[in-house]
Amino acid sequence: MHAMPVIDREDAREAQIPYRVALTLLLLASTLAVMAGSAIAPVVELMRGDLGVDGTAAGLILTMHGLVIAIISPLAGWMIDRWGVRAPLAGGLLLYGLAGSAGIVTSSYSALIVSRAIFGIGAAFVFAGTTVAMLSLYRGAIRDRVMGWRTTATSLGGVLFPIIGGGLATAFSWHATFGLYAVGVPLGLTALAVIPRYGSEPSLEQDKGSLLTLLLRPALIAVYFLVATQAVMLYALAVFLPLRLSELGLTAPVLVSLYIALMAATSSIVGVVFGWLGKRFSYLTLLRLTALMWVLAFLTLGTSGDFIVLAVASAMLGIGNALAFSTTSVLIDDYVPESLLGRAMAVFSTCMFLGQFVSPLLLGPLMEATSITTGYLVLSGSAAIILAALLVLRSETRTQPNTDEG
Repeated sequence: MHAMPVIDREDAREAQIPYRVALTLLLLASTLAVMAGSAIAPVVELMRGDLGVDGTAAGLILTMHGLVIAIISPLAGWMIDRWGVRAPLAGGLLLYGLAGSAGIVTSSYSALIVSRAIFGIGAAFVFAGTTVAMLSLYRGAIRDRVMGWRTTATSLGGVLFPIIGGGLATAFSWHATFGLYAVGVPLGLTALAVIPRYGSEPSLEQDKGSLLTLLLRPALIAVYFLVATQAVMLYALAVFLPLRLSELGLTAPVLVSLYIALMAATSSIVGVVFGWLGKRFSYLTLLRLTALMWVLAFLTLGTSGDFIVLAVASAMLGIGNALAFSTTSVLIDDYVPESLLGRAMAVFSTCMFLGQFVSPLLLGPLMEATSITTGYLVLSGSAAIILAALLVLRSETRTQPNTDEG
């Protein structure tokens, strides 16, 4: 079994790999997962009216890709482990750009849904491929910094893309918003140029049993559970906080969006300093802090009606989710051999996007039967159980990240 090369800054120069270009590409590509839904979120109502469909059908335009990502990710991971990350990532980016931008010329609802499903296939390869490439190319002390930067890039994208998408729709039409996805095409071509080849094809036969054995490890199951939980927590705020603010009399879209932007802003800050945090605290400690932020954020959301206090809760949730996103990624890298990393990260993708997809389905009926605040208190209680479980665990991970450069 061959291993992907370990590349730090000096190794990159010797191998004639444009280190900064590759990292810039991967960070930009990492934002495409959040762009998948956030870019068109402001124009869902415009599409609904123009296409003549109901709210549920219009919402499917926004969520279809997430379900497809969850289903396709295992195949993406297998292909990455089989042939290396370069070709699957580049192909995913090209498909992302071509299928995603089909909405520019698509005026039929059924054709748009089909294009969004194909788009989701490309997005699955992009999400898994960018993560595996970062974990494989940037090892040692820089790994945690790079994964933190990925969190920052993703969070900033969550703020910028809805603004850009809404601006394009205002200036032209909702069709123009889909033009944002075309960026996948030049990124895909660039990936072919700057992502290194990984030598001869590995054999996967010896990994079939070991993959299942790894996935059944309690520690890895717990990590995947936290990935899905983080996704549920994120969408619990993104979907239901605007409704809660409306109950309190705040309905202006620009003001409501500030709460989501604040969550993204604190996530970005955590991403910038995650490398520093990883050097000074164990990953178990960071996960405990994650759960504590979830407890406090949803306890506040469930008990307060003050707009400023609710803003603080949004900020706390941003901190918790950023810690969860970065920490679970590096833990999977620690637990899984490199020959299985693509498939392990594919399971990460499946857990995350299934969590996003089911979050409204799980919480919606509860909140309709009781109240939004009750639903938030239930989430706070659930996070408290997770925190208690983390507090009784002993850390099996290192206090500081591996500083071995190769």
